[in-house]
Amino acid sequence: MLLIKNAEVYAPEYLGKKDVLIAGGLIEAVESCGAFDGLASAADEVIEGEGLMLFPGIVDGHVHITGGGGEGGFKTRAPEIMLSDMTAAGVTTVLGLLGTDDMTRSTENLVAKAKALRDEGISAYALTGAYGYPSVTLTGSIKKDIVFISEIMGLKLALSDHRAPNVTTEELIRLASDVRTAGMIAGKESFIVLHMGDGKEGLKKVFEALERTEIPIKVFHPTHVSRCENLFSDAIRFAKMGGRIDITAFDSRHSGDMELVLERLVSEGVSLDRVSISSDAQGSYSEYDSEGRLIKIGISPIRSIYDELAFLMKESKLKKEDVLSLFTKNPADAMGLFPKKGAIKKGSDADIILTDKNMVLKYVIACGKPFMKDGSIVKRGTFEPEKDLACF
Repeated sequence: MLLIKNAEVYAPEYLGKKDVLIAGGLIEAVESCGAFDGLASAADEVIEGEGLMLFPGIVDGHVHITGGGGEGGFKTRAPEIMLSDMTAAGVTTVLGLLGTDDMTRSTENLVAKAKALRDEGISAYALTGAYGYPSVTLTGSIKKDIVFISEIMGLKLALSDHRAPNVTTEELIRLASDVRTAGMIAGKESFIVLHMGDGKEGLKKVFEALERTEIPIKVFHPTHVSRCENLFSDAIRFAKMGGRIDITAFDSRHSGDMELVLERLVSEGVSLDRVSISSDAQGSYSEYDSEGRLIKIGISPIRSIYDELAFLMKESKLKKEDVLSLFTKNPADAMGLFPKKGAIKKGSDADIILTDKNMVLKYVIACGKPFMKDGSIVKRGTFEPEKDLACF
């Protein structure tokens, strides 16, 4: 049993100063300060939250947990993510996926990594497929992957990108139908995460699929939607139709850019509960010349998602609970995990982060177990070196 006392709780809505009782990996109760004083002596640990803010753990819906990249040859294959990297970014739930490379990386490896992260104590899920089509799978069938593999929540596909498979609208409809049906059989909120490039087609094929069929709009989850104006305009239209859109966190060199993106969405009448923010961690960011030659490649760090949250919580004119929802409630809801994830309430998983008033991360708790205490990581991955890792 773990007791957190006197913290300012955002659930993500603001609840005021509260005590939070955790037992069996779940939030047992959120009550007024002092309500659990009689249980304090029986608790395995008591965290004094005076002067700290308590939030749901970050739900990162786009992480290349086995590494992405590879567009510049074998030496540019990004490494797998480490558990401590996620801890230092306040991420307690992750959705893993493949990227451009479905040749040297596999769905088998992806699912194995998700299982490993679960064994190490955080909540990890995965998508079958990658950029390409026909989609790479584990069982030989997209539908069977979703139905029979507990970690797999849906499908990954690329659209409107020079590396995309250029599927037809008919092929997109068939994929969406398969994902929708398999999700219903499996009892999952299955969906297609659409990697969106900056090609001229934007979301054209998605709009065509929606116009021609009865497939629910919630099956399509476009991401990277703020990367260029024509795509962003399409994303605004899509969100106003009731769809969900995902924005990739900017790195620290672009602090403030996300605020402009969110202000644009609000000014266009988009409800922010249709919006989430993810990191694209361990994926590659790349630049190409006019003839398509790679001129620059790097790796997106998972810390960008926490940097983005911290900046917006301190600087944005938006309500704190609206900002926080972009990183917690909204992605959890999109994946069919809310309120198990993305909430601070009785019965929710005890995925919690605590920060000071300046948004310096102090505690990370995943499924009721502390991974960071007083700003220091206390639980690392199985083969990570036993040394102090700097936290930002």
